[in-house]
Amino acid sequence: MIVVNVKENESIEKALKRFKKKFDRTGAIRELRARQHFVKPSVKRRDQVIKAAYKQRLQTEAGQ
Repeated sequence: MIVVNVKENESIEKALKRFKKKFDRTGAIRELRARQHFVKPSVKRRDQVIKAAYKQRLQTEAGQ
């Protein structure tokens, strides 16, 4: 459970912003979306390899 203590003289907007940031860090929304449908392990691995290659390409292009 996420707990956000509202400090004295702190606006609700700032406390809500802190809550949203904490919630995003937990990754709950990403996990829910990932669980909506089953993805085969081989497809997961393939996506990871493609993503890694893309990042590698970006790194090499930025280094030139």
